[in-house]
Amino acid sequence: MTHPGIREERVAFEVESVHVVGVLRMPLGARASAALVFAGPMTSVKEQATGHYAVAMSARGFVTLAFDHRHFGESEGLPRQYEHPGRKVEDFRAAFGFLASRPEVDPDRVGAVGVCAGAGYLAPAVAGDDRIKAWGAVAGFFHDVRRQRRWMGDDYEPNLERAIEAREHFEDTGEARVMPVVGDGEVAMPLAEAFEYFGTPRGAVPNYVNEFAVMSGEHTLTWDAQSAAYDITVPTLMVHSETAAAPGLARKFFGSLGGLKDQVWIESTCHIDFYDRSEQVDVVANELARHFRGHL
Repeated sequence: MTHPGIREERVAFEVESVHVVGVLRMPLGARASAALVFAGPMTSVKEQATGHYAVAMSARGFVTLAFDHRHFGESEGLPRQYEHPGRKVEDFRAAFGFLASRPEVDPDRVGAVGVCAGAGYLAPAVAGDDRIKAWGAVAGFFHDVRRQRRWMGDDYEPNLERAIEAREHFEDTGEARVMPVVGDGEVAMPLAEAFEYFGTPRGAVPNYVNEFAVMSGEHTLTWDAQSAAYDITVPTLMVHSETAAAPGLARKFFGSLGGLKDQVWIESTCHIDFYDRSEQVDVVANELARHFRGHL
C-alpha cells in the first residue's frame, strides 16, 4: 500500500507494556507537519480501511499513523481477537502521544479520523484529550446501548451473559472462546456486506484473522459512543451516506456535538464502499483535507 512521494516507516510503541505495531507515512520532506491517527472498523487491521485513508491523506500532505490495536494483527496482547472498545481508547491515547513526539510532526497540529465503528471508539478519546485539535468520522457507527437492546430484543441479555462467562472461562483457563467474524452459522457480524469485505480477498488481507473473541461482547454490547458527543468541542467533520450503517445514529450524534461541526452527506452504493473503493475514498479524503487544513 504505497504511493509516490510518501515515505513509509514501520513503527512501534507501548501501551501498558504491550507492543503495538503501526505504519507511519510521511510526505517526502515532511517536518513539523499536521498529523492524523486513524481508527478502523471492528476487528480490522492497518492494511484495511485505515491503511487506505492513511495513504490518501499522506498524499494530501499529512503525516499519518495507522496501527494494529492490541490483540490484533502484528500487535501483541492476549487474548487474540479481543474487541474491547475501552482498551482501544487507551491505544488511541498512546498513539496520540507517539505521533506528537515525532520530529516530522507539529504536536499542536494532531488530528484523528475514525472509520465505521472506529469513529464510535474514537469519540471518547477525542472528548477527553486536548492533544487532538480536530477530527473526522467516515461512515461512523455511533454505538447506542438503548438502540442495541431494541435491535437484539430477547437475544441481548443471553449474549451478554455468554460473553461474561467466556471472559470468566479465559481468566480461569487461559483459553479464549472464539467465533468467526463473518461466514456461515453463528458469526459476530451477520451481514452480507461484512462478508463481502472481510470474508473475501477484497478485505481478507494476510494480517487479518477471521475470529472474534466471544468475551468481547461484554464490552461491545454495552459500549455507548453517543454520550461522548456532548463533550467534544474541537472541530468535527462527519461524512456519511444514507446507504451507510445507521444514518439515524450519525444524525443523533451530530446533533449532540458541543463544538464547531460540519456534516457532509454523499452517495454510496453501500457501507463498505467507504472502506476501500478508490473513488469513494478520494471524495472523502478531499473533504477531510479541506477540514483539517482549516483547523490544524
